[in-house]
Amino acid sequence: MNSQHHSTGWDAFQSASRFRRAIRKFDPAPIPEADLRAVLAEAALAPSSGNLQPYELHWVRDPALKAAIAQACNGQNAAASAQDLIIVVASPALGRLTAKAQLAHVESAANLGESTKAHYRKQTGLFQRILGIGSSALWSPLVFLAALLNPGLSLLPLGHVGSRNWAARNAVYAAQSILLGAAAKGIDSCPMEGFSATKLARLLGLPRGSVIVVVIALGYRADDARIEDRWRRPLDEIVVLHR
Repeated sequence: MNSQHHSTGWDAFQSASRFRRAIRKFDPAPIPEADLRAVLAEAALAPSSGNLQPYELHWVRDPALKAAIAQACNGQNAAASAQDLIIVVASPALGRLTAKAQLAHVESAANLGESTKAHYRKQTGLFQRILGIGSSALWSPLVFLAALLNPGLSLLPLGHVGSRNWAARNAVYAAQSILLGAAAKGIDSCPMEGFSATKLARLLGLPRGSVIVVVIALGYRADDARIEDRWRRPLDEIVVLHR
């Protein structure tokens, strides 16, 4: 990659990153559907463990449903004034479905050698077991006890809670891609964690075991939207350098 292209790519990323703010009051101007489809297409390229993509992106444009979801988001103005809402939903079951589809793709791929296919069969089989029987609530007490001895084990994708936490962590990559992709298109956003998961699950018709990771409000910032000076911890307090 030549240095000019590298510089242009960095400038574009930095511009989108610094444009992105949590906007809580949106203008009534609609977002072109093609722009949001493009953003969601890029979000689908986000990384995930084993490429299992254990999430769905529920895109809500229907005014009545948007209003009901805004109420389930504790009446937050960002949700009430948003032109579009994206609800990021994750679950081990979605990971299992992806594993099955990915394996079928690998088996039918003419450009993959037998050793590569064997690798994917082994990896996919492992994930299917972990996200299948490994997501049973029976594992939860064992994981809890193990984490008391070694806190790092609390992140294992085992048990009722662990498998759902794993799915949610993977979905966060797609959520961040939506925020930055929208900013690159000049679209404002506000990620929201304040909501009634029970009400949202009912409104969206989600199956049992689903985890609602975040609700993302999208639109264009209103002229009187509150945008304060951005504060972050100093970089030398965040970055721990090991030479």
